Amino acid sequence: MSSISNDCVLLILKYLQEENLVETAHALERQSGIFFNMNYVEELVMNGEWEETQKYLSGFTEVEDNQFSTKMFFEIRKQKYLEALDRNDRHKAVEILKSDLKIFSRFNNDLYREMALLITLEDFRKHKSLRKYGDTVSARASILREIKKAIRSNPVFDGKLEFPAIDTAALRNLPSQEEEEEKEKEKEKEAEEEEEKKEV
Repeated sequence: MSSISNDCVLLILKYLQEENLVETAHALERQSGIFFNMNYVEELVMNGEWEETQKYLSGFTEVEDNQFSTKMFFEIRKQKYLEALDRNDRHKAVEILKSDLKIFSRFNNDLYREMALLITLEDFRKHKSLRKYGDTVSARASILREIKKAIRSNPVFDGKLEFPAIDTAALRNLPSQEEEEEKEKEKEKEAEEEEEKKEV
């Protein structure tokens, strides 16, 4: 995207935020990849909205882009898996293991096997690495810290974490600018018609 296009998208994002059109703003953030809204990701993670979290992140990076991206997606999917186990929803846990976590077996097959074994435990907190797991809210807060660390270290997010100062007055003035341009065109057209009449 050109610098002018980036400026236009940022201007529109700012306008959408000011008008409280947050869903539209988040969709534009994700689709343009220009600004990463850390507050939105915090909200998604703390609410356990794992699919939406991954969808938003995928507008900026993919699992295999670099080690930081891999870490973020792994933490999200691992938490989604652990929450299914915590709800005793074994069917969902197996589905997550096969569809969401399988990709990570290429990076660390032993870890993947260890995660698969958690299904066999009555309470996954009995596993030595998960004894301090606690409740869902504290676990989400913990992985949020890990995700934020990975985002800040990830070069993919360089220059995208701070929203630049932008004056939306320019966007609000666009309609009046268009009206003035139309009036100017009409005057030019009238002047041309007058010239044609004089020539005849």
